[in-house]
Amino acid sequence: MSSIRNININDIKPLLSPEMVMHQLPSTVEVNQHIESSRRVISDILQGRDKRFLAIVGPCSVHDEKSALEYAQKLHHLAEQVSDSLYIVMRVYFEKPRTTVGWKGLINDPYLDDSLAINDGLLLARKLLLSLNQLGVVVATEFVDTITPQYISDLVSWAAIGARTTESQPHRTLASGLSMPVGFKNNTSGDVSVAVNAVMAAKNSHRFLSVTEQGLAAIVDTKGNANCHIILRGGTPGANYQKSHVNKACELLAKEDLPLKLLIDCSHANCAKDHKRQIDVINDISQQIEQGDGAIMGMMLESHLQEGKQTLTKPADLEYGKSITDPCLGWPDTEKVILKLAADLRKTRHGK
Repeated sequence: MSSIRNININDIKPLLSPEMVMHQLPSTVEVNQHIESSRRVISDILQGRDKRFLAIVGPCSVHDEKSALEYAQKLHHLAEQVSDSLYIVMRVYFEKPRTTVGWKGLINDPYLDDSLAINDGLLLARKLLLSLNQLGVVVATEFVDTITPQYISDLVSWAAIGARTTESQPHRTLASGLSMPVGFKNNTSGDVSVAVNAVMAAKNSHRFLSVTEQGLAAIVDTKGNANCHIILRGGTPGANYQKSHVNKACELLAKEDLPLKLLIDCSHANCAKDHKRQIDVINDISQQIEQGDGAIMGMMLESHLQEGKQTLTKPADLEYGKSITDPCLGWPDTEKVILKLAADLRKTRHGK
């Protein structure tokens, strides 16, 4: 036994290869067509070819397959009602970056008991994504681990790089090779320039270390991703969704000759971690659009079947359909605010 290698490692276990996971849970022609179509629509919204408003809506994190599917069915029905003015994408987050410690998401800990059955988590995540896409739901996720996309990215239509990883070189180079549009959040300090820099970096080609579908170590050579954008999520100083902040963000984008298009995250620091205040943020966004602001192309909303959040203790004691990470709007408020936003957009953009 070496006295200098792996001295802080308890154990190293074999990981299923992406190819094995995809072989067990293959995609279908219909799902592939759905993914291609939804990515194209989101790209068209980013480029201004589609005038609809992009809405990334769903739980802070997915911890229960059954409640995620029930939520998806409700959201899909709502998306059909507002499809003339909004393009709704379900937030399906399997990985949670932590400020210090805590549950790291369904892939890392699928049984919510710190057993860290990551192979099972990868299979469960892919199985759920297949089910959602087969329902006709458009899916968004955040990539935290840079290997995870090899297992599930073919089933994702939009991806986020979070506030804690936007400055990370591996995540910027990862985004340069992803096949879907990617949003970069400003960091937790509220600095928007790092997100702009990330978009610039991801536009370009890169070479980085990763794994092949067979699980072999590899050098990846990317083309660059032209469908990247920034997300305003607030920061330590406070919210940054107001018009003055949007204008400043646009100045940074213009300086780098980037499209003046951005998303606003209604949660996190923009709502001061009060899930109910997400409604106020959406109302403010609606007013900015009414006043002629064309830079705001979409928003993110944390929402679940039940309002609020709960503490993860014993899995058997958890309330059904309630977040175990950030607090969320409940479904009644979600439906109400989405229908109101759609009505406001119709009035503003179509005079209806």
